Amino acid sequence: MNQFFAALVLIVAGGFLSLVCARQQTFSKGIAVLLISAGCLWGLVYAMTQLLGAHNHFTTFQYLNIFALTCKIDGLSAFFLVVIFMVCLLAAIYSFHYMGHSLSPVKDAANYFFFGLLIASMALVVTAANMITFMLSWEIMSLSSFFLVIYNYHLPENRRAGYLYFVFSHVGAMFIFAGFGIIYKYTGNFGFGAMTALPETAKVWAFFLFFVGFGSKAGMFPFHVWLPHAHPAAPSHISAVMSGVMIKTGIYGILRIYMLLDLPAPVFGYFVVAAGVVSGILGVVYALGQTDIKRLLAYSSVENIGIILIGMGMGMVGVSSHNPLMAVLGFSGAVFHVLNHAMFKSLLFMGAGMVLHKTGTRSIDALGGLLKSMKITGMAFIIGSLAICGLPPFNGFAGEFFIYMGSFKGIGLDQAPFAMSIVAIVSLAVIGGLALACFTRVVGIVFQGEPRTKAAQNVKETGSTMLFSMGMLAAGCIIIGIFPRFFFTMCLTAVSALNLGYARIPVTPFELMTGHITFAAFVFLLVVLVVAGVRSFFYRNKPVFRSGTWGCGFTQPTVKMQYTGSSYAFDIIGFFRPAAPLTEYHPPVTGRFPQKTHYKSHVADIAERHMDSAVVRPVLYLFDKLRWIQHGDIHLYIGYILLAIILLLFFI
Repeated sequence: MNQFFAALVLIVAGGFLSLVCARQQTFSKGIAVLLISAGCLWGLVYAMTQLLGAHNHFTTFQYLNIFALTCKIDGLSAFFLVVIFMVCLLAAIYSFHYMGHSLSPVKDAANYFFFGLLIASMALVVTAANMITFMLSWEIMSLSSFFLVIYNYHLPENRRAGYLYFVFSHVGAMFIFAGFGIIYKYTGNFGFGAMTALPETAKVWAFFLFFVGFGSKAGMFPFHVWLPHAHPAAPSHISAVMSGVMIKTGIYGILRIYMLLDLPAPVFGYFVVAAGVVSGILGVVYALGQTDIKRLLAYSSVENIGIILIGMGMGMVGVSSHNPLMAVLGFSGAVFHVLNHAMFKSLLFMGAGMVLHKTGTRSIDALGGLLKSMKITGMAFIIGSLAICGLPPFNGFAGEFFIYMGSFKGIGLDQAPFAMSIVAIVSLAVIGGLALACFTRVVGIVFQGEPRTKAAQNVKETGSTMLFSMGMLAAGCIIIGIFPRFFFTMCLTAVSALNLGYARIPVTPFELMTGHITFAAFVFLLVVLVVAGVRSFFYRNKPVFRSGTWGCGFTQPTVKMQYTGSSYAFDIIGFFRPAAPLTEYHPPVTGRFPQKTHYKSHVADIAERHMDSAVVRPVLYLFDKLRWIQHGDIHLYIGYILLAIILLLFFI
């Protein structure tokens, strides 16, 4: 594992040197991007080698001669390392031109410093092999990402987003800590190996504590409240990393704990499927109601976490029902969607970042017509939108296909497993349809039509590193969609580390499935090329004219006659009004010569509405009341330490 730690040192060194050389802005940024990218590339190659070779590596360091910091890389860890290093590599490259016009070089250097810490801590989280290592890495990950969220701390809404994220991160960490506390009570050590020996009641309590803690980091409903605030506040390449990678550490935690606790009871699978269904449907419904493009993408992450949870839940149902193929398809589909979501969601955030960088606005209704002047960004965003909607021949379809197949394998079962399979299939179909409506809305309003405001006029896409990263991710979405076999084999290797009780996962049935996907993709592409060729042949010598779009009888149509995001999604949002209350503001039009009016709508997040009053405000109130403890007097702090030691002596 020396190469792994060397890669992490190189990444952290890139951020540290950027901070040291902050006054030389170009050099500071260049050295950070160079070293972080090199470290990520090194780590990516190493992780791929471990994943394909199916090797397990184990390393221990002594911490303060008291605790052991232990790391282990198996198939599951190696798979998540591949995802982490791949996305962070492209995000680091993207950042070079994205951060190119900042007026605060020290703030940029601090951003790269915490970015390096975030990458290293995420890698350590997925390789941690005991409680001390895991919680230490988890805390570094939470704190570094907090400082990245409040990059633009001079804005009140960004500070609020950071505080909200901080509260939810640490409340979630408390649940994880409580779960580890239960395990330590029965095992007496900090290792992960003895969890299977816990009593069944302790396993149940530990699982649900971990599920809440990890679900909060993953952005699962109703613990997603921080997510639509934090992603818009952070720089776009950081949003790509947080949404594409960081929230997946929560998924990793759930998978790892499920494996370690050895939970065969079917109720756990039912619970995870139900959580996935609620997160998936409500996540995309709330995304439909957003007018901020980055908030929309943030809510879409909640939707995709729901899809991953559905796959994991069906895998758990397959294990409890002694249906190996259902279990493998469910878990592999979920893990595959982790990779796919990391790619297309990072692509979409980077595309949104380019739009924000060049127009200065995140408002969907203030944009329009950008495809004419931002062709590469527009095409990349369209590819990401098609992928996230689960349409072939893109990677989103390939991942969801296996979750569907795993769910269909449960139809032959009886009673509760059969019902959960039907719920999963119907929910995936509903989520896919709503996602299609959501992203046709975004693409149609942002990139098509005519510019709605001056911000969207005369825009040109520049920044070669930004375009390169988007191009690589777009190409990845297409390649995985057409040739999923190699990537799905990686997922099978990751799932084999879960120790589901199967001696060996057979590859042949899955090779047939992936082969059919590849054949269908080639047929589809062939039809597209033939149609394009025929069209080009018949239009080869005809003159092309440019004129205004037909105005439906109006002789002087204006940009205000185009669809808005609110009008496009109004009927769908109305159907889900009990879960997504819609508030409208529009003064009535009255009189023979009416005054100028306006229309504004807001879709309320019911979890945020209740969670803010039930969790955030009480926690902040409690901390505010405890401020008297901290006086700044060193003698008082020494007294606290002595009091803690005396109290501990009563229990040891």
